[in-house]
Amino acid sequence: MAFGVVSVQSSVLHTAVILLAMAVVGVVRSAKFDELFRPSWALDHFVYEGYLLKLQLDNYSGAGFESKSKYMFGKVTAQIKLVEGDSAGTVTAFYMSSDGPNHNEFDFEFLGNTTGEPYLVQTNVYVNGVGNREQRLNLWFDPTTDFHSYTILWNQRQVVFMVDETPIRVHSNLEHKGVPFPKDQAMGVYSSIWNADDWATQGGRVKTNWTHAPFVTSYRAFEIDACECPTPTAAAAADNMKRCSSSGAEKRYWWDEPTMSELSLHQSHQLLWVRANHMVYDYCADTARFPVIPVECEHHRH
Repeated sequence: MAFGVVSVQSSVLHTAVILLAMAVVGVVRSAKFDELFRPSWALDHFVYEGYLLKLQLDNYSGAGFESKSKYMFGKVTAQIKLVEGDSAGTVTAFYMSSDGPNHNEFDFEFLGNTTGEPYLVQTNVYVNGVGNREQRLNLWFDPTTDFHSYTILWNQRQVVFMVDETPIRVHSNLEHKGVPFPKDQAMGVYSSIWNADDWATQGGRVKTNWTHAPFVTSYRAFEIDACECPTPTAAAAADNMKRCSSSGAEKRYWWDEPTMSELSLHQSHQLLWVRANHMVYDYCADTARFPVIPVECEHHRH
């Protein structure tokens, strides 16, 4: 009988945990590449090895892919291993973007370098078609020897770029200060590799050495935990915002939880460490380019 009581109690507890977990929902999608994405160009530069995907760049073409759906709010992650050896002139991008001239966009761009020199990671945020918000940093590990997780978290309060769950950049909602914030356009998820030796490495001074081609970026463990928008058009923006926002107790998304509105204390300390030790360029500090400091730079805490 004792065993039966324990079993019943365990079952009740297990059910309670499941119900509690269901109270805060998202759309969890973690799968093989072709379940979430499709090639967008240069199919002959794709190599599939089970759950592993490789994109190749040579002097004929790069390659790129896109998500099959558009999303509003949530989190997207991919584990990526960047081009090994001499990657000068190459760029691998992992980003979210909406469509049209007034699009919103959140960019990871990995700028290749000569052998032994550090990769630079450039992030950028476009709002209503306006970018020019670049930040660059070097990483605290070699991103070419193993896979690392690169994540974009997006809700109505902030956009957070993370590397192996460490925040490297936060773009906060400052609409109350008159600064537009990207929250009304459904976005796709994209990645590509291409030649950008006119600017990518040391300002374009170091060119791509095609004798080292093909240059290969590898991907695995794709994850999208976000609200899917079946009609990702401007006309449906209000409906998508309603669909993808929490509404009382009956529909609660994890990205609307109070803990998601800002970084935790530990994350804030991580971000400060990244900025102090690894940031090499911040548009907010570029007075030659911006004699008048951009409004968001006056108010962002990070």
